[in-house]
This record gives sequence, C-alpha cells and structure tokens, in this order.
Amino acid sequence: MKRLVIVGGGIAGLAAAYFALEKAKKIGESISLKLLDEKDRLGGCILTEKVNGFVIEGGPDCFLYEKPWALALCERLGLGDRILNTNENRRVLILSNGKLHELPEGFMLMVPTSFTPFIKSSLISWPGKIRMAMDLFIPEKKSDEEESLADFVRRRLGREALEKIAEPLVAGIHAGTPETMGLKSTFPRFLQIEEEYGSLIRGMLARRKMALQWQKREGPKRTMFLTLKDGLGEWVDCLRENIGEAVIGLKKRVMKVRRTEKGDYQVQLSEGTSFEADAIILATPSFITARIVEEMDPTLSEMLLTVPYVSSATVSLAYRRSQIHHSLDAFGFIIPRSEKRKIMASTWTSVKFNDRAPEGHVLLRVFVGGANNEELVNLSDEEMLRMIQEELKDIMDVEGDPILTRIYRWERSMPQYLVGHLEKVARMEERTNLQPGLFLTGCAYKGIGISDSVHDAEIVADKAVEYLAKAKG
Repeated sequence: MKRLVIVGGGIAGLAAAYFALEKAKKIGESISLKLLDEKDRLGGCILTEKVNGFVIEGGPDCFLYEKPWALALCERLGLGDRILNTNENRRVLILSNGKLHELPEGFMLMVPTSFTPFIKSSLISWPGKIRMAMDLFIPEKKSDEEESLADFVRRRLGREALEKIAEPLVAGIHAGTPETMGLKSTFPRFLQIEEEYGSLIRGMLARRKMALQWQKREGPKRTMFLTLKDGLGEWVDCLRENIGEAVIGLKKRVMKVRRTEKGDYQVQLSEGTSFEADAIILATPSFITARIVEEMDPTLSEMLLTVPYVSSATVSLAYRRSQIHHSLDAFGFIIPRSEKRKIMASTWTSVKFNDRAPEGHVLLRVFVGGANNEELVNLSDEEMLRMIQEELKDIMDVEGDPILTRIYRWERSMPQYLVGHLEKVARMEERTNLQPGLFLTGCAYKGIGISDSVHDAEIVADKAVEYLAKAKG
C-alpha cells in the first residue's frame, strides 16, 4: 500500500486529504494516509467559537460564491442545507474625511455599474467621477510587463478610485498594499476584462447582466458571500469526520523531509521519531515549507523564502444594541490609508449573517495590522481593546465597554503576492518537479482565499494519487 503524508491541517491540507482519499477510491487505488499538524487543533486560520449565544469567527468568516470550489466541497460533504447567505442589506460604507459614506449601489469591487447612484455619491468628488468614467475611452495597455494593482487602477480609474476604494478594499482581502501587489496574481480578472471589453466598466456591466441571469436559475439562491450556520468551524469538523481520526496526527511538528536511498521520503518529527512515505504534500506556509525541505533542496528552500508574509489580528466585540448609536444599515465599513486610522475595517457580523448574536445584541469584528500597521498586532490585549474602542466611538458612536471580547492574532498569516509572483511560483514548481513525489499547496502560491486554496488542493491531491498509482510495483 502506497503511503501519502500531508503536512499542514489548515483548509488546504484538509481538502487535500479529503480529495486524495476520494481520488484513490475512484481509481481503485489503496493508499495509507497521514495528516500531520504541529498545533493541537485542525483548521489553521479557520477558528469558530460559540460563547453565550454569539458565534465568533477568529479568522475568515465566509467564502465567495463566485469562486465555486469551496461551495462545491461543502455540497459534496453534505453541508448544502447548512449554507447560510448574507442578509439582504448589502451596503458597504467607506470612511472619508472622518465620515462614513456608502459605496454606491451597483459597484462591483471598485468599478461603477449603476449611473444614478454613482452620480449622487458623496464619496467621490466630481473630478474623481469624471476620471473614473474615462475608463470607457482609455485604450488597453499593450505591454506584457506586469503592473502593480495600484498602477492599473490609476491608469484605468484614476487616483481617487485607488485611494478611496481600491486600497481599503484590497487591504481587507489581502492585508497588503496595491503599490506592491502584482495584478496578474491578485486580480487577474481585471486583465481579462480589459482584454475582452477594453474597459472595466463595460466588462463589469456585462458580468452584472450574467449575474442577474444566474440568479434566475433554479436551485438554491446564493449571495456573494456564504458561510455555514454554525460558522466555518462546522466545515472543519465535517472534513475531519470524513477523513477519519485514525489518519490525523496533532501536535506533530515535522522538522524535515529527506530522500532515502530507495527513492522514497523520510519524515522526521521534532519528538525524535521518523517514518517513510512514498509521496508528500506540504500544505504549510511557505516559510515553514522552506525549513522542512532545506536540507533536501536548499535552492527550493531559498525560493520559498522569497514569499513575504504580514501579520494581522481580528478582534470581535459584543455590545448591547442600545450601546451603538448608529443605524447599522450596512455590513460594515472599510478605511482608506489616507484617513490615518489605527484599524483597517470593521464587519458588523450580526448584521451580515443571521444567528450570530442573541436578541438585542450586536457582534462587531475589527481588523488590525496588515502591511500598513503591522506593528499594532503586537499591542497588549488591553492596549488593543482601548485603541479599538476609541476608534469605534469616534467612527460609529459606540458607547461604553463591550460585554464580550475575543482577540485573535495571526502572525505571518497573509502571504503577499508581489509583482512577478506567478513567475516566482512557476520557478518553484519547476524546482519541486525535481523531487518526484513532493507536492506543494496552500495560500502562498495560487490564491489567498479559501476557495482558491480548496481548488489548488484538489489539483495537487489528484496529482499525488496519480503519482502513487503509476509508481506501484
């Protein structure tokens, strides 16, 4: 029986384990699987707590319907009836000049698709609106040289669109800055739209029409953001159950892997034990993967260390509704860097999703750190809560102390896809191919979001099982 070891119990490792078992079953291949993680729990950055009627997400709180792989996996696991849509109120607010302004209805990411709300918006100045409308007439860029996201947005939509909309939006998604983010690796869809339609506005209008047609299809109606009724931790628990407790090893830190004289791999643990495997999937952050492969392939290790990471923190605060003197008629707000605030954004969790807080209470989630204020992640709990409460009081008139708080620090959790990232990943893949039976997956390579991680994990798991099947005998 061929032996497959997966290192890393985040969503990428869990999905890879599930898909590997499914693939082996499909092709009639028997494999022995081990899934190892150095922590005492599975899920990586997915962490759900239930406290006094509140459902609190420590890391990501949803996945995208537009990227179908996470939803498809949930449905394969039998969780289709557990999927939870967002509420109907889909407004997003943006802080500008110290006041909250609505991101105009019809905006898709940073691109306007509805004329009247865009014209009436108080967020963008008249010169800024005219400059954004010029996207309809600006010719497509012909050079193959990759742009940063900032250069692309400035070229197509102007400086104001970058500073007031694009920058705070992507800071919330990637915890990065558009000035260094590679367009091809972070928002390839924009390049495709420019090539196909010659304009972001025309392209997004076409996609909006397609989205409206999709909504008319039969079957469950889905919103853009989806989660599970008991939080994403429910997903982790279901994957764990499907994979099987017998194959999971927690508090197992893999120190290194090396090739044996037989051509397979030896996996060495920090506790001093070791075992052999015929194939290995490393679903760990790239800097941890670099340590694991350093002795076996120093060149690959050096490549992996070129992916930078930043740290962030999510802080959940529960209040009585009477303490918040704001209408709470949105999903939350984002903050441009030009506002010089100490928080990046706030999601109003119990407004965004049902059953996240008891009646008469509100659950807020605040984001701290990222590329622009990473040092704030290291504040003490007391300092961080004081800072956040001051910001919330000033921005949305929150009065008094929260009745419940949870702080989750995620050190070096967000890989940064800089300009040239895809070329860097291609070189890593070429180098990894020199070690037959070694495979890499996770958010460091081909997509930061949950759904991208699931998609890549499935591809890698298929490759690993196919490798084992061909290596038989």
